Amino acid sequence: MGAVAKDIAAGDLTRRVEPATPRTEIGRLGLALNAMLSQIEAAFAQRTASERRLRRFIADASHELRTPLTSVRGYSEMLRRGAAASPVDADLARRRIEEESVRMSALVDDMLLIARLDQGRPLETEPVDLQVIARDAAADARVVAPQREITLEAPDKVVVSGDDTRLRQVVGNLVRNALVHTPGTTPIEISVTTLNGTARLSIADHGSGLRTEDRERIFEPFYRADPSRSRDSGGAGLGLSIVNAVVVAHGGRVDVKETSGGGATFEVELPLAPASS
Repeated sequence: MGAVAKDIAAGDLTRRVEPATPRTEIGRLGLALNAMLSQIEAAFAQRTASERRLRRFIADASHELRTPLTSVRGYSEMLRRGAAASPVDADLARRRIEEESVRMSALVDDMLLIARLDQGRPLETEPVDLQVIARDAAADARVVAPQREITLEAPDKVVVSGDDTRLRQVVGNLVRNALVHTPGTTPIEISVTTLNGTARLSIADHGSGLRTEDRERIFEPFYRADPSRSRDSGGAGLGLSIVNAVVVAHGGRVDVKETSGGGATFEVELPLAPASS
């Protein structure tokens, strides 16, 4: 035990005390020490993984901000030097500066939201009818893509305890994801059901679907299943991360699976509100 303690003091947390009979004081001490070492080793591993995710998040965020910042700087210098030869060129420069500034602001807002939710900050909750949110999202999608067949199946009322704004963001992001990443003539099916005290929202598309490796990482910040998509068309890769963070903050879960016949189906499960609500 002394040799093990010396190795542990030197930083080797993988060492363990040889098992001994728990009927003796030394045996019980060894078991307790091994249990403590396992907890410490797990805590260090968790911290290392968290630091690795943070470094990757910062690197990805910096990369995403660099493009609009470069555009703003370029157009600003053009205006400062008087290189905008005509009023049309000057208007273009000012418009692009404004557009890229709005884009950066939205990106920063999304990153702050994910950070706040990851910190476990409580949400302001109230009874929210998930059926109403799904109905509104379907109506919005029909306006944006009138050529699409967008169906909604839902009971009259499915009430959960949650933040109405954030839950609308969840449904909106999932529907938008289906609209952007599938052919314009393929249908989208939205459904809301209940089972065993749980509300389930399902959004199914009939596009090309997702590879297994993409399904495993699709909710990571800045992850794109199709790296070839431009940032203008594909966004910053935060939409599904926000979905996951908001759902988890509501005590729920989100998953993606293959749609029968091809495509992707995103499923969100949330606890139903108490009957008294």
